[in-house]
Amino acid sequence: MDITHSTVFIPGATSGIGLALAQRLHAAGSTVIVGGRRTERLATIAADHPGIDTVEIDTADPASVEVASREVLAKHPDLDVVVAMAGIMPLEDWRSAAVLATAEQVVTTNLLGPLRLLAAFTEHLQGRDGAAFVTVSSGLAHVPLAATPVYNATKAAIHSLSEGLRLQLEPVGVQLVEIVPPAVSTSLTPILEEHPGAMPLDAFADEVMALLAADPDAHEILVDAVQPLRRAEVDGRYAETIAQLNGLDVPATAG
Repeated sequence: MDITHSTVFIPGATSGIGLALAQRLHAAGSTVIVGGRRTERLATIAADHPGIDTVEIDTADPASVEVASREVLAKHPDLDVVVAMAGIMPLEDWRSAAVLATAEQVVTTNLLGPLRLLAAFTEHLQGRDGAAFVTVSSGLAHVPLAATPVYNATKAAIHSLSEGLRLQLEPVGVQLVEIVPPAVSTSLTPILEEHPGAMPLDAFADEVMALLAADPDAHEILVDAVQPLRRAEVDGRYAETIAQLNGLDVPATAG
């Protein structure tokens, strides 16, 4: 993935990690299109960051993905990178059946959303030199947090999906890159925004950009802070890491 000369569409980038990466990719020289549901946020981004294009999209809505993909490709036929950034992380209480509606929304946004984006753009990407599809999983794909079991499961699915898709897509010229965040100080969940154990957003985005620049052919983007979760099972620390992770009100290294 070339961070300096690509045309990059990032649905789910109106705040947090997505917006931070969009700003850095644009500053590095890439053409960037930010997608999101909140039209007021899109208008603010367009005003505050001249040169960054915006498009309304709700990846939880198949019709919205279809309309937005046509709009993006019509305006940016040279599109060669799609970053499936949109995700939600509500707390889940499975002691009540009322949680099911929330759980279904998590699956729709975190798993079906990236699949819909892939289906919308995969044929186009196969015709582009240097094409890439970027998924966003989590350290919680590898060590579960008790408060968010369905979120953990969707991110584990994204990890597995990324591994499988890579086998199909890379032979036809589409790189599959998986970004694996730790806990990052964003509004993904309110408790993370000010938590002292969460990685500062700017530090995370800077490290991701440095890793992409250092290894444009990377399969996984693993900042140092997520390594304890990513490697817990391999290093024989799985049970210990689960206990440590869930013994805190908010984990210091959860994504």
